[in-house]
Amino acid sequence: MKRGLVIGKFLPIHQGHIALIDFAMSQCDELIVSMSYTDQDPIPAELRFSWIKEIFKDHPKIKPAMIKDDFDDEQLDLPTRTVTWSEVIHRTYPPIDILFSSEEYGEPFAKNLGIVHRPFDPQRKIYPVSATLIRKDPMNFWDFIPAAVRPYFVKKICIYGPESTGKSTLAFRLATRYKTEFVPEVAREFITTNDFTVEDIIAIAEAHHQRMRQKLRTANKILICDTDVITTQIYCRHYLNIVPDILYDIETMVKYDKYFLMDVDVPWFADGLRDLGHQREQMMNVFRNELIQRGIPFNTVRGDYAQREVMISDEIDRLLS
Repeated sequence: MKRGLVIGKFLPIHQGHIALIDFAMSQCDELIVSMSYTDQDPIPAELRFSWIKEIFKDHPKIKPAMIKDDFDDEQLDLPTRTVTWSEVIHRTYPPIDILFSSEEYGEPFAKNLGIVHRPFDPQRKIYPVSATLIRKDPMNFWDFIPAAVRPYFVKKICIYGPESTGKSTLAFRLATRYKTEFVPEVAREFITTNDFTVEDIIAIAEAHHQRMRQKLRTANKILICDTDVITTQIYCRHYLNIVPDILYDIETMVKYDKYFLMDVDVPWFADGLRDLGHQREQMMNVFRNELIQRGIPFNTVRGDYAQREVMISDEIDRLLS
């Protein structure tokens, strides 16, 4: 039986890593994919490890493993560093026959392990990418990011503000413009009047959050969201004089990359839910103050609907570039 080893931080795992692992898998009976981590890593270890397990869940030959990197000293040269690495590997894993890598450390590491080293694309000609490049500029390296990892890097855009300011139409048009997904205002799927309960509100907030998680899986670089849970809090407080704690808990689960606050300088149209046409300025202040109190930056969007779309898309273009 031949056992191989691939090591890395996988911050994040990308298509180059996957190609390396596929190359290694084709040459051994069992492959240990060892992910090292520290408490200071920019992407949480458990999340990165979940990506590896998801990507290779249908490959029984691959044995993902985590190892805490509390032994390396980056001030030393590679031959010296890899002596310590090899000691840790010998203590941690079953006997290894082959080391696979695309890195400079491959040769001295394999020598210290007393095994064969088989390099893969060391000059990055096949996969001109690195985890550092992806973290710095994920949009320009999007094609190198695996589907399981992409939701982490998707930019979440919130179209936010009082009723009848064009949010739903803009969310749809922007999603179409950027060939991506959007999260609709799910409240309209639950209620048809403003005679609702706290239980209704909680169901709306949970459904909106779940819809967002679903859409993140297939979003193309950005996800357009029609309203957020702060909006749900505002209307719950306005109509029921209470905000259940779970709405604040849900708020902590999502961080939007950009908020666009829709101003009330467009006509108000009534429908089955809208009944605050006489309080537009007051509600505008409420929405604005909720963001200010939280220290959330936002862009106020004014003008007709076409002008609003141009204003928002210009900002999104800047965000993506």
